[in-house]
Amino acid sequence: MTTTDHVRAPLHERIATFPWPFPARHYRYSTNVEPALQQTRTSAGSWGGRIIDIDGDYHDELRQRAAILHADPTRHAVLPHMVPATWDAMLLVMRELAADYPDSMHLQQGDDGSWTWRNDLLGRQHTFVVGDESTLPTSPLLYIGQQVQEDLVLLDQREEHLWGDAGLVTFAADWSMNFDVGMSFLQIHGPVPRVHEEGIIPRAEQFLMRLQPGQPYRRTNWTMSVGHRLDTSTETYPEWGRDRRLLNRDDIGHRLHLRVEVQHLLRLPGSGCILFLIRSYMMSLEDLATVPEWRAGLASVLQELPQDMVDYKGLTRYRDDTVAWLHAAG
Repeated sequence: MTTTDHVRAPLHERIATFPWPFPARHYRYSTNVEPALQQTRTSAGSWGGRIIDIDGDYHDELRQRAAILHADPTRHAVLPHMVPATWDAMLLVMRELAADYPDSMHLQQGDDGSWTWRNDLLGRQHTFVVGDESTLPTSPLLYIGQQVQEDLVLLDQREEHLWGDAGLVTFAADWSMNFDVGMSFLQIHGPVPRVHEEGIIPRAEQFLMRLQPGQPYRRTNWTMSVGHRLDTSTETYPEWGRDRRLLNRDDIGHRLHLRVEVQHLLRLPGSGCILFLIRSYMMSLEDLATVPEWRAGLASVLQELPQDMVDYKGLTRYRDDTVAWLHAAG
């Protein structure tokens, strides 16, 4: 499947539930963490009532994930000491799905301690015993990760720091799970401008280490991508990097997309690790511009964005043309 073959959910649905990331008409890095499960109003609708979001792109995005994993199994990485946490994460995700989508997702514990999971959307059902991988067709993180649209990262907490020691990430925005696995939280965020000088990453790490089970939090992040391509990992840079160089003014409206990540942060009750869920949403500028407040807001954010942040987000070549296009679209 090419990056142009996706079968999308209807535009009105995508606009109504799009997680607009800009509360103001300027942007700076911040922890911007808030309690999860709060419905957030936008100029076009609302988002955020669930931790795991199943929408009209569900089957398409899972097909993309399966193809990526088939081509590159290293997108799934688990250090040996994190195996118990992967079971913990799988059960938490299953519980969330069963609670929020009871018509299609079902989790039941048997009298013998085994569990039965049924996903009617995918026609899957398995009975498994926690800790016994022979009772699942794949490892726990791989099993549940192929049934949600979110990427999953597991952070271990030791030596007074967090460590990215496991994950299943097929839709990374210019980073690599396989490269980052085993790194500390501070090392993972090393390339991001301003956040170290301003102490944002150490504060974020301290906040995360105080998370309690049953108290989920979330934040948003954003960037821009050429083409509707969720997989912009460093592994595939030769494929998508050239798109930035070839973008021209006439293509901006339909080829350039605002990409927004909704990141959920949850302390796992059994292992004590932190589950980091990353759901990526994309909208072309011509679709986004149908909401006047979004068109004007994005133009203002991009125009005011400091140059080092423009460079880091890969916007240098087309920032000015994009601002001009957004103004003209009004």
